Amino acid sequence: MGKITILIHCKDTSGIIAAVTNFIHKNGGNIVYIDQHVDRQNETFFMRSESEFDPKNFQLELFKNEFERIIAEKYEMEWQLYTDDYKPKMALFVSKYDHCLYDILGRYNAGELRVEIPFIISNHPDLKHIADSFNIPFYHIPVTKDSKEIAEKEQLALLKKFGVDFIVLARYMQIVSEKLIQKYQNKIINIHHSFLPAFVGAKPYHSAYKRGVKIIGATSHYVTEELDAGPIIEQDVARVTHAHSIEDLVMKGRDLEKIVLARGIKLHIDRKTMVFNNKTIIFS
Repeated sequence: MGKITILIHCKDTSGIIAAVTNFIHKNGGNIVYIDQHVDRQNETFFMRSESEFDPKNFQLELFKNEFERIIAEKYEMEWQLYTDDYKPKMALFVSKYDHCLYDILGRYNAGELRVEIPFIISNHPDLKHIADSFNIPFYHIPVTKDSKEIAEKEQLALLKKFGVDFIVLARYMQIVSEKLIQKYQNKIINIHHSFLPAFVGAKPYHSAYKRGVKIIGATSHYVTEELDAGPIIEQDVARVTHAHSIEDLVMKGRDLEKIVLARGIKLHIDRKTMVFNNKTIIFS
């Protein structure tokens, strides 16, 4: 362990940056990145820092305890500390659409996503061959009106067994249970096939085509109990014209979904997202 990332937020007041940076320096740390933001409306301060330490002289637990006592208590901070030697465990939930799954696993294989993927869960068996080709365990857990509670218990059991840190819904076409959302608050990432807010329903591209839209988009966001209303992590759009067919819109939309979901996942893995009042702070 050589580098740590610290995320903090608290009531805005003078001296916070100086206090944090001086503390890191006195404990032998070298700050290699720092970014901060002040929400004037809510009088709230946000900061993300990365610091390098000599592993031979650095005691993590002592550092955390002292930071809490000397800095966090004084400024009434909420804070998290992450080390660079830990790879978060990411579970993938899918249904029948394969484009996002292929993209994520391709990036994972190429070393773009610094995570472990202990398993893939699906409510259909259709994509098992993809999981098999990447040597990732695949669990088929059907979800019906009568089996939702049983499915939820199976999902939670697997997540606990493998110590999963966060979940990615890679076009998982089921509403996630309230219990799962509470267990993984701001740790379930979904991709929405529209630039939110947008056309609702089962065929958004058909609706967009009928309205003659000029842009289409995709949105990755954290899942909350209110459907498609969670904190937005990343968005992107593509321009379209009257000359594009529905098939063109679907193809362009799927490309956007892959890109936007991948960006959202990477921001989460890199600890560059912070949620406050159903809104995200995205650090550079």
